[in-house]
Amino acid sequence: MLNKSKKFMTLLLMFAFIVALVACGTNTEETNTETSEADVEAETASYTVEHAMGTTEIEKAPEKVVILTNEGTEAFLALGVTPVGAVSSWTGDPWYEHISEQMDGVQEVGTESEPNLEAIAALQPDLIIGNKMRQEDVYEQLNAIAPTVFAESLHGNWKVNFELYAEALNKKEEGQQVLDDYADRIASIQEQAGELLDLEISMIRFLGGDVRIYQKDSFSGVILDEIGFARPESQDVDEFAIMGATKEMIPEMDGDILFYFTYETGDGEGSKVEQEWLEDPLFKQLPVVDSGNAYKVDDVIWNTAGGVIAANLMLDDLESKILK
Repeated sequence: MLNKSKKFMTLLLMFAFIVALVACGTNTEETNTETSEADVEAETASYTVEHAMGTTEIEKAPEKVVILTNEGTEAFLALGVTPVGAVSSWTGDPWYEHISEQMDGVQEVGTESEPNLEAIAALQPDLIIGNKMRQEDVYEQLNAIAPTVFAESLHGNWKVNFELYAEALNKKEEGQQVLDDYADRIASIQEQAGELLDLEISMIRFLGGDVRIYQKDSFSGVILDEIGFARPESQDVDEFAIMGATKEMIPEMDGDILFYFTYETGDGEGSKVEQEWLEDPLFKQLPVVDSGNAYKVDDVIWNTAGGVIAANLMLDDLESKILK
């Protein structure tokens, strides 16, 4: 009798265990189903975006998007989005070298200054993102092709437009993660730099027919300011740059460290201006040059590209040249 009772209890416990397993599986399936449904709803729900030209309703998370600025292209790639079409890079064939591998299969649709409306329409996008400063005159034509969102302008601070792009792409969470990662890098450099933040960083740019002394409201100037590096007096102002610098202004280019970059379109004119200035006796006598603390860096990374990928590559340069 006792043995029968033990067998009965054993069978009863096994049955209860099996029921519990089935229940857990059912709950997991229900949870997965609920999560999947939530994801589908997020992808298919309409949402509105306020931007420089008004308010645009987007029916669902876009799948085919055209981007009309270079810094916008970098934002897309950082968010894991490959556009179906993009304007060509300012210097590239057609893309900047540092993004070319990620742009495989992307259709070139003109330039920032002259987007190709026919090429854009042929792609049948479900969203177009551009910039009021660059393309205000063709906004209505673009908006007739697909819902169109415009940033106000091209700021030295790339993060202003980046947040709009992330919202328009229905990727606000992913966008915040990109910004958080960037903020972590800034904080890390600040910590490593310590007293080196007192170094005065000077920046100049050579172009065909022009030389500029870059100030705080430029792409690279904003990044230096975020980190907290000091700047020479003439550069420590909330302006973009001193345009048309003359050789009498060479003393204003001095600092503890000098970064210079050259905009070259392929005709050699920018490089010619660079060489002329580097060989000038006054420039050679600058204390920062004489001490070997003048560095040539990539114009695309430090100025022209203007996006989140370039910003992180500029941080790489600062780490290798200042925190070495």
